[in-house]
Amino acid sequence: MSKSIIATANAPAAIGTYSQAVRVGDTVYLSGQIGLDPASMQMAEGIDEQVVRVFENLKAVAVAAGGSLADVVKLNVFLTDLGHFAKVNEVMARYFSEPYPARAAVGVKELPRGALVEADAVMFIG
Repeated sequence: MSKSIIATANAPAAIGTYSQAVRVGDTVYLSGQIGLDPASMQMAEGIDEQVVRVFENLKAVAVAAGGSLADVVKLNVFLTDLGHFAKVNEVMARYFSEPYPARAAVGVKELPRGALVEADAVMFIG
């Protein structure tokens, strides 16, 4: 089984030694997305805008891989303040419908570029 690299200008360019996503067979591993605007590479303001931008970025990579957020089977969310967990749930409901993917939410000390939230995902395209 070979792997292919997924890249799109509709999500922020990688700011390190990683790919936006890697597809192996029918599984796509989406790298963590923070609230960067893909055009300006500037961080969205505040938690509300950052959460939306994170899901927009994940959606763009999912589409570039030939799928959609409906194909996500596992989502990991990282928050610098777990008090924002309700906001993540609220925004997530706009991007996902039942049956929801499996998910973990983890509190972390800090994230790249001072982000307040980051999410990565595993997608199955079968």
